[in-house]
Amino acid sequence: MIAEFGHYALALAFAFSLLLAVVPIVGTAKGHGGYMSLARPLTYGMFFFTLISYIALTVLFLKSDFSTVYVANNSSLALPWYYRITAVWSSHEGSFLMWMLVQAAWAAALALYSKRLPLTFAARVLAVMGMIGVGFYLFMLLTSNPFDRTIPLIPVDGRDMNPLLQDPGMIIHPPLLYFGYVGLSVAFAFAVAALMGGRLDSAWARWSRPWTIAAWIFLTLGIMVGSWWAYYELGWGGWWFWDPVENASFMPWLIATALIHSLAVTEKRGTFKAWTVLLAISGFSLSLLGTFLVRSGVLVSVHSFAADPTRGMFLLAFLGVVIVSSLLLFAIRASKVVSHTRYELFSREVLLLGNNIFLVTATVVVLIGTLLPLFHQQLGLGSISIGEPFFDMMFFWLVIPFAFLLGIGPLVRWRRDNIQPLLKPLFIGLLVTVALAVVLPMVFADSVSGMAVLGLILAIWIFVGTAHELKLRVAQRENKPQALIKLGRSHWGMVLGHVGFAVTIIGIALVQNYEVERTVRMAPGDTFTERNYTFEFKSMNERIGPNWVSDAALFEITRGERRVGSVVSEKRFYTIQRQMMTQTGLQVNPWRDLYVAMGEELGDGSWAVRIHIKPFVRWIWFGGVIMAVGGLLSMTDKRYRLRRKATPVKGVAL
Repeated sequence: MIAEFGHYALALAFAFSLLLAVVPIVGTAKGHGGYMSLARPLTYGMFFFTLISYIALTVLFLKSDFSTVYVANNSSLALPWYYRITAVWSSHEGSFLMWMLVQAAWAAALALYSKRLPLTFAARVLAVMGMIGVGFYLFMLLTSNPFDRTIPLIPVDGRDMNPLLQDPGMIIHPPLLYFGYVGLSVAFAFAVAALMGGRLDSAWARWSRPWTIAAWIFLTLGIMVGSWWAYYELGWGGWWFWDPVENASFMPWLIATALIHSLAVTEKRGTFKAWTVLLAISGFSLSLLGTFLVRSGVLVSVHSFAADPTRGMFLLAFLGVVIVSSLLLFAIRASKVVSHTRYELFSREVLLLGNNIFLVTATVVVLIGTLLPLFHQQLGLGSISIGEPFFDMMFFWLVIPFAFLLGIGPLVRWRRDNIQPLLKPLFIGLLVTVALAVVLPMVFADSVSGMAVLGLILAIWIFVGTAHELKLRVAQRENKPQALIKLGRSHWGMVLGHVGFAVTIIGIALVQNYEVERTVRMAPGDTFTERNYTFEFKSMNERIGPNWVSDAALFEITRGERRVGSVVSEKRFYTIQRQMMTQTGLQVNPWRDLYVAMGEELGDGSWAVRIHIKPFVRWIWFGGVIMAVGGLLSMTDKRYRLRRKATPVKGVAL
């Protein structure tokens, strides 16, 4: 009964999304305020029934109702209750229901906090969110219903959740990523609504920007948590693999980053309007492309969901409709998005445009590297592999000019500036940057790596440029002791965003060039020494969990005479899925990770043990957190929190 109730609620959510897609648009076309005012209650109804459907599926998992196909395929009686909750989004059907819940939540939040918008514009924005919902709800109801029954052949027990997903990272990573992915639909809706109304001005950019930043924050944190999860869960010690599904989330992030900066130019200078609209369309289109890649079955990845061709064709058709219709609307309204603001070659506008170009170029590189093997195979030309060397080389050459512009961009004024006053501080900053980049590896490492020095140059250059910009801000104010305090949240958000990116560069540069990886044969009682760290294999014990058994190895770590700590690494066997997993042992501090992963048992009581020493690896994720905090500050700037009076429509009380 619960399954039927959830299915019925999902159908009602589809009905509300269909009404939301049609009624407000009819209202805007006829100037009917009553129809337009229905946009908000219809949005709330769509969210409410989607939430009811999601709760119903969660209850089915908690009750272990194996008469539901999705529950039987992704849960078991032995699965702990907290993993039963996360199992709701562990596979295709449930994860898409979560996707729709997030989509409806974004729409409901937009309806709740858009009362300061003109009613006509708000109606168009919510209608576009309804149109997106129609496609997704149809996809679920026609091809991916999570409430299908196993009746009359009800299994006694389920197949259990994928062991790879039985981890705390599963609780955090997918919801963050979905909020980021789906949040880009809000920026898309704003852009399409602005095109419909022919109003693309600074006000439109100001309305759209905090929502875009919010989606970018979630996407940033989702990618960082996913990187951290893969780092310790897969047992190979890598933080990024250029996996096609990793790329599917990285591409929207690159475009969203460009979009945030482009919106700033449109808001403050009234230019880049056409470019901003195209970025908004591209960002959401890439989110849909990522959805297609993950769920169509065209990719082989540890992240992808097995799916049949029908689902892939539906998603591909929906992706085509979104891209073609939005670009067609853009072409029709092209005359409305022409920017007439003038600016000179040396200006902040040009530097921001340059960084946008590098971000978009990086996106194209990732897109080509991800899709080319697929096209090559589909055309019957055989299989090719585009891996880490291609992406690393291409990104290396793109990050250099990007970081250079990032360091000097905030120092340059809008519209036009004189480069002469900046030459001396930039030259001094460059000398300081190069000196520090060469000296720091001598302090923290035994050798100087050229690639590490180059990475440090890029990061320190951003630090120096940011510090100099803050110094200039203080010098311009009369009350210098309070000058930094009085800077707006948006400005501090920019500072933290740039600093966070620099911190991430430091982590990447140092761990890529100074990490140590060794695979050694060890038995209880053996020791291994590397970089003054001694790893002693103390003991091997058996552990038993609710749906697994493991061999747990205890390692004691010392450095000279000082005890560093102990770690436990497991080789865990999941009894229902009959799958072996590695549980990594980690001993960490801000400067390095000591990483121990058990390999295969070698037959004489010894094991293959993989030991890594990873300097500054946590700075990669710490930089992402700093960037997200910066985004939060920018999003909550007072100019976005002021509630401006909406434009009234005749016959409607606002």
